[in-house]
Amino acid sequence: EVQLQASGGGLVQAGGSLSLSCVASGFTFEASSMTWVHQAPGKEAEWVAGINRGGENTAYNESVKGRFTISRDNAANTLFLQMNSLKPEDTGNYYCAKGSMLVIPIRRNWGQGTLVTVSS
Repeated sequence: EVQLQASGGGLVQAGGSLSLSCVASGFTFEASSMTWVHQAPGKEAEWVAGINRGGENTAYNESVKGRFTISRDNAANTLFLQMNSLKPEDTGNYYCAKGSMLVIPIRRNWGQGTLVTVSS
């Protein structure tokens, strides 16, 4: 069973930073591309960033490019998202997900989210 536990969310002022982490279990983490998904209140989920199995290749939604950095530690089965220069529109739940690095994976491969709130 895929288990993904995200943490690190919180309340921050616009322009601030947060670091999200996601600990994976129940599958071979180092063999899986990983993705971060953002869902703002009342809106559809959107793909934020993805990373390949080894961590050498990354991809970002244009809305976060230059502000967010995705990375992974395969030895620790952990995915990261460094979020800088946060904007109010970044508010919402952030989920880590197992699967394709370029599109939103199927819902059953998402973990529990962590809530990010950016005040203006």
